[in-house]
Amino acid sequence: MSSAAAISLVSTALANFLPIYLFLILIRVLLSWFPTIDWLNPPFSFLSQLTDPYLNIFRSIIPPLGGIDLSPILGFLLLQLLISLLAGAGSGLV
Repeated sequence: MSSAAAISLVSTALANFLPIYLFLILIRVLLSWFPTIDWLNPPFSFLSQLTDPYLNIFRSIIPPLGGIDLSPILGFLLLQLLISLLAGAGSGLV
């Protein structure tokens, strides 16, 4: 496999994965509005384990402001930028 084919394969895989990951983060953010959710229970702990490492990067940059966590906004923007770049690369624009 040539390096161009490998790069194409990786960019296609990322282009398919990132929208799914963005959707998982959206679910995580929406569920955080319900204070009674136990994040140690299996479906929620799985979601938390998938999304929190990424969101923690932005939580270290933007501290919570009075209990409101604005860090997912930055996470969403970065993922949207990556999705756009990969879509552009896939169509030969970049």
